Amino acid sequence: MEKKKDRKFGLGKLRKLAAVVASGMSKIGRRPELTGRELVLEAFMEALDFTRNLERKDIGAIYVGSQSETYEHQIMYGSLVADWLGLLPSGSLRVEGCAAAGALAFRQAVIDIMSGLHDVVLACGVEKMSLRTTAEVTDALMSASESTLEQYSGLTFPAIYALMATSHMARYGSTEQDMAQIAIKNHENALMNPKAHIKKPISESEVLSSRVVATPLKLYDCSPISDGAAVAILANPEIAKHFTDSPTFVVGMGHETDTIGLYEREDVAWPAAVFGACNEAYKMAGVEPTEISFAEVHDCFTINEILAYEACGFVERGRGHLLARQGETKIGGKIPVNPSGGLKARGHPVGATGLCQIYELHLQLLGEAGGRQVENTKFALAVNEGGSNAVATAHILSK
Repeated sequence: MEKKKDRKFGLGKLRKLAAVVASGMSKIGRRPELTGRELVLEAFMEALDFTRNLERKDIGAIYVGSQSETYEHQIMYGSLVADWLGLLPSGSLRVEGCAAAGALAFRQAVIDIMSGLHDVVLACGVEKMSLRTTAEVTDALMSASESTLEQYSGLTFPAIYALMATSHMARYGSTEQDMAQIAIKNHENALMNPKAHIKKPISESEVLSSRVVATPLKLYDCSPISDGAAVAILANPEIAKHFTDSPTFVVGMGHETDTIGLYEREDVAWPAAVFGACNEAYKMAGVEPTEISFAEVHDCFTINEILAYEACGFVERGRGHLLARQGETKIGGKIPVNPSGGLKARGHPVGATGLCQIYELHLQLLGEAGGRQVENTKFALAVNEGGSNAVATAHILSK
């Protein structure tokens, strides 16, 4: 996976690939009163409040991230969103990549802008999951694993990530207590996020004594089943100031894949696709990991945030748990991670998660994140993955 390490993009430092002129996010949680399309509308209406001079007819294309049709028995989410938001006849399509669907929709929107095809593009992510039982949700998510061996043998994603955790613990000395620090931190951050799903402080003893899901992962190591949506309105950087006085800019992005089956990898404790996507984004932006002010990473399970620290280059491989142990990723720490509360506590409406991350980056860079605001933000990184780190995206935004 390190084959792209020295890839040259020739884009120059801080080339503005696309401008984020507005973003919006629904409240995340169990929202029985609303359908998925209504959650998208909630997020879209907030985004419109960020802008001036923007009319629906200005939006030339729509990309919608959605993980599964199982939850609402609904495909054609591209057409559904375009219709519901009053954006017909704009071209609209669904993008799929399991939990990376939202970020992949965002990536497609950036590419659309870069190509010059459209000047204004909407990226959406949505999932309405609470209509189904936990067993049904688990089964729908497992469709992102390899079918002939992993699914057939009865593995679930908690079990797959438990294998990653056990490998990391055996090889590098990480502990259940280290993983508990991720949950504690992200719950604490979510208390300051009015849209977060879980607003409950937890202690180390509560995490460690919670019900075992797949050893060594327990209930508080796992992200919840959530409903939610998020959107971003992107524009050609040259016209961004027509729509807002305060755009943020996409300056780097990466996208890599790994084997869909965890069993095919030489090292299950190394998210190679995340490493590759981050490396590609750093090279494109012309920045180093040390220049990142804060990050939103994919903590679907607490172990994955530790793995992300390493793959993002925030610490040497095998030492991610030490960042958690020493409190370096708290707000105010060396490299704040998941100030939103992350998937663990902000919530994980799967197809929306990548755009929930972009929403947090946008707010933080504008200095509008309230009590969870990270000081002196310059570069922000969002890392979204799908499957068992089988596909990963990285986006770097700047003021």
